[in-house]
Amino acid sequence: MAEHIEVMLTEEEVDARIREIGEQISRDYEGRSIHMICVLKGGSFFMTELAKRITVPVSLDFMSVSSYGGSTKSSGVVKIVKDLDEPLEGKNVLVVEDIVDSGRTLSYLLDMLWDRGPEDVKLCTLLDKPDRRVIDVNVDYTCFRIPDEFVVGYGLDYAQKYRNLPYIGVVRFD
Repeated sequence: MAEHIEVMLTEEEVDARIREIGEQISRDYEGRSIHMICVLKGGSFFMTELAKRITVPVSLDFMSVSSYGGSTKSSGVVKIVKDLDEPLEGKNVLVVEDIVDSGRTLSYLLDMLWDRGPEDVKLCTLLDKPDRRVIDVNVDYTCFRIPDEFVVGYGLDYAQKYRNLPYIGVVRFD
């Protein structure tokens, strides 16, 4: 089965929206610092661009959490592949994710992070698919709400392909 990609959000649209969210986060955290946690691998493209647009002090850490495998649907089984390098006590944590889908992974992750004693935990996502939500997750900063389509690009993949696309595209199977 072959696939092809249709553009949903252009590179220019994505760039402009990340700039807006970066400005909003900078205003919201004025006078404080942010400890950004990137959910790998997909979140790395978004976090890099977002961090460049935030004007308050930023530190970075990375986690790898998996619930998809090679499928287009979340398996519901959350596995921590790489944990954080730094403690979270007293920090203003901003979790940066490429997409919020079912909410299973993020719900588990956010609960775990709160247990580590941060001052605050907020969630920022490039894409939100509220129609697919199984577990309610509060998303504090959303770049785009999208319909229930399987998307790639800007860090999102299908079977480890298409992460490098500079836009968000919908996967269509022939």
